Amino acid sequence: MTDTPLHSPASFHGRVETAAITSRVLADNPLGDPATREVPVWLPPELGPDERLPVCFVLAGFTGRGQSYLETHPWKRSVASLYDEGCAEGELPRVILVFPDCFTTLGGSQYVNSSATGRYEDHLIQELVPWIDERYPTLPGRRAVCGKSSGGFGAMHLSMRHPEVFPAAGSISGDCGFDFVFGAELLAAARGLLARGQTPAEFLEAFRKDPDLSGDAHAVLNSLAMAACYSPAPETDLGFELPVDLATGERVEAVWQRWLEFDPLHAVEAHADGWRALEHLHLECGTSDEFHLQFGLRRLVRRLGELEIPHHHEEFEGGHFKINDRYLVVIPRLVEALTRA
Repeated sequence: MTDTPLHSPASFHGRVETAAITSRVLADNPLGDPATREVPVWLPPELGPDERLPVCFVLAGFTGRGQSYLETHPWKRSVASLYDEGCAEGELPRVILVFPDCFTTLGGSQYVNSSATGRYEDHLIQELVPWIDERYPTLPGRRAVCGKSSGGFGAMHLSMRHPEVFPAAGSISGDCGFDFVFGAELLAAARGLLARGQTPAEFLEAFRKDPDLSGDAHAVLNSLAMAACYSPAPETDLGFELPVDLATGERVEAVWQRWLEFDPLHAVEAHADGWRALEHLHLECGTSDEFHLQFGLRRLVRRLGELEIPHHHEEFEGGHFKINDRYLVVIPRLVEALTRA
């Protein structure tokens, strides 16, 4: 007789369903990534036949997928497991949780449209949202989006551009203030490529055969992935441009300006009305974040005040990692905002 693993979805009080969606907009994407994606969905226990619930789309960070929120390792509590337990005990509100899969060969899509990776923003907005509404008992228009790190960036990016789709949004340590976040990272990427004697194309070819992220390899992959998302260039061999001279480390200003158009600190200038239209905007970061995101967020919050955009800003003790418990703070606040309205 074998006991069910403690954190397995099979042992949840609620239930997890994983279904496949075949995307039209991701078909024939430039990286050759699959157009069919598996999307885990968590539903609370004892769902009534006529019960309709708000839904929260939870976006994974860089190198992560929706399936990572179902982690079953005995030493790690997944977000789904933690939320399932809290909901069963009456401590967390009832909601439908959706965990999209927007992973790419480069480690992530940042949930944006790019000629170098694919139309992941369109996939979420045009395909996944209506697909969920068709399959599950969602409250019409009562949707939130949240995530951590790149997922937090995705929540900011999507909500400011599509407030009619996601009237509530939460970012946990989301990418913001790109000069702080990527300044040293781009130099580490240049260092890593020079040490290996590789061009970006040679690095990617080797990485596909052996996906090793040790040393500077993570910085290299991260920088190449961000360039594919933020500065695509279909006329080039790589399909994107880097905002740094790999030999000298000097900033390539024209390319860097394209990155800044995605930086929430700068993007808010063009999309202030989108964020003003939100019913709730939650922004938070740890005071010891290893990527200095707390400083970028403080700058963004200052600008939100100047633009008179309502928001809730919070800082917590901790860094960038092992903070899954923050979802148990953020998601209930988003659900409260959606049900209150």
